[in-house]
Amino acid sequence: MKVKKRTSMKAGDFLLAILVLALVVFGIIMVFSASYYSSISETGDPYAYLKDHLMWALLGTGLMVLTASIDYHIYARFAKPLAGISFILLFLLFTPLGVTRNYATRWIGVGGFTVMPGEIAKICAIIFVAWFLSKDPKRITSLTKGVLPLLALCAAYFGLIVKQPNLSTAITICAIIIGIMFVAGLNGIYLMGVGGIGALGVIALIFMDDGGYRLKRFTSFLDPFEDKLGAGWQVIQSLLALGSGGLTGVGLGKSIQKTLYLPEPQNDFIFSIIGEELGFIGCLVLILVYLLLIWRSADIALKASDLFGMLLASGITIMLSVQVILNIAVVTSSMPPTGITLPFVSYGGNALLLFMGSFGILLNISRHALIKEPLPVVKENNIKTRHMPNLYHFDRRK
Repeated sequence: MKVKKRTSMKAGDFLLAILVLALVVFGIIMVFSASYYSSISETGDPYAYLKDHLMWALLGTGLMVLTASIDYHIYARFAKPLAGISFILLFLLFTPLGVTRNYATRWIGVGGFTVMPGEIAKICAIIFVAWFLSKDPKRITSLTKGVLPLLALCAAYFGLIVKQPNLSTAITICAIIIGIMFVAGLNGIYLMGVGGIGALGVIALIFMDDGGYRLKRFTSFLDPFEDKLGAGWQVIQSLLALGSGGLTGVGLGKSIQKTLYLPEPQNDFIFSIIGEELGFIGCLVLILVYLLLIWRSADIALKASDLFGMLLASGITIMLSVQVILNIAVVTSSMPPTGITLPFVSYGGNALLLFMGSFGILLNISRHALIKEPLPVVKENNIKTRHMPNLYHFDRRK
């Protein structure tokens, strides 16, 4: 008996959409609370960051709706051009279009509009690697045809992004690419070798930095109080905020550290303000929401109707997981400061658009997921029994 696959285009993963929108709304509230005094100090308007973030949240919602309605298979056709565009944008950083802030050139500015090529490179890399490995699944088993070309891609992205300098984003992109390779079936020996080479490379970059900037940031988390007015200042203020929050927090809007003690509280260190105002319970609930979102994303990857969809969903899931882990680790002084934002919550238009657009793609993948057909009833010897064909098998290589 031949059973055809059916795909559903009626609805996507409703829970995933609700979780994303809940995080975005929570982020709007916390960005307003965390940025209130910084906004007054920098612009004279206490609502400046709030209005800006609201605009990006609305644009992000529109983008998520758009990407949720576009068949994700179309991205495979443009995988090569998208990768090329991401490299062009990264090269443009080193032209007069590059915008330097806080000693880092991470933005391209045209008029009053800025773009972060490093953020765009993340989703472009995910699409390209998913296409590359799904086009020929045997590539991941070949050192010369699969592993080395993707490692060269890692090196290219890493070199251009580190030069900004932006070590955290460079590490994130490499982690995403290697993570997709692992999901696709990368040999364990190759994986350990790649991990070891990557770790040695990062350590070398830290200790060979002529200015000593990276080394100071690396060592500051080990004992931030050694240089409490310098490299350790931000981490110390973060720990004070988390410690002051206790179990239930000091109350929404009542943070002390956001009153110009903690630098840029609405960005990388917004988790500290959440901990101070909402306490351990608030932080725990937020982490549980992220875990639920990661679980739903991974479930979509497992149920994808083809290999490209599975790898694409896996890459987006890995991107979310890596950034959540790195951000919380930095805020709690468990690792050196990285400059990684907290997905959907931190202030920042480029990152918010990237994640909302990416999760729109996830929603579209979930809309194409295979439906489990009911078992057909077969009448044999006047007894109705259920025929048990392999209804749910599909070849991910197609």
